[in-house]
Amino acid sequence: MARETAGLQPLAGRILNYFTGYDQHPSTRELMLRQEERRRERTRIARELHDTLLQGLLSASMQLQVAEGWVPPDSPAKPLLRRVRKLMGKGIAQGRATLQGLRSAESPSTTLDQALSDFLVELTPADRARLQIRKMGRPKPLDPDVLHQIYLITREALLNSLRHSQAREIEVELEYSSRKLRVVVRDNGTGIDPQLLHSGRQSHWGLTVMRERAANIGAHLRIWTKRNAGTELELSLPLALARGLSHQKAT
Repeated sequence: MARETAGLQPLAGRILNYFTGYDQHPSTRELMLRQEERRRERTRIARELHDTLLQGLLSASMQLQVAEGWVPPDSPAKPLLRRVRKLMGKGIAQGRATLQGLRSAESPSTTLDQALSDFLVELTPADRARLQIRKMGRPKPLDPDVLHQIYLITREALLNSLRHSQAREIEVELEYSSRKLRVVVRDNGTGIDPQLLHSGRQSHWGLTVMRERAANIGAHLRIWTKRNAGTELELSLPLALARGLSHQKAT
């Protein structure tokens, strides 16, 4: 009997480890499932907006162009129709950009390094000279939706430093460890008013948005600031969440 049950003990141990390990991080699994659910919902919304609102605007813009052609060149209504058509064209372009953002999770992902490099190209030479990016560790593949949120948080922090801090030096630190991803943005500028830091009002409403984006992907966001001593923003995220469901399915 002992010989028959001896082989069951290692199997029982593996089963126990499986279930205890599975229950060890329920919040991680829950956040991954929420990421996947948000991705599907974003795709559905993008499809419905394209099929309804954007197509309606395109149709109206085409009809307006035809109506503009019927109006005599010297008519007082001509400039107004032209201005309305330009406004509609701008709205259509913004709508397309929004749809692209909603569908971003479906597109091939780039690395965070590449996304920040693309952002640097948009800056003036003077602003680029103030920025320095430091990388530590080997970059890891990230879930596209999570990558997009991390990029938006980092970009907002950089824009705040460039626009508001009067900083001479701005540094971005990307740290990839075996267990987590860490992004730090620091500057030597004027700092943020403590009341704005906690309320997120007026020109620093972006602070509230950054906190919301971090919470949505399960990241921890810390902001340190002192008047005339600069600001430091630190975003940290467990690697299991940063890689998301796409990595889990691949393994």
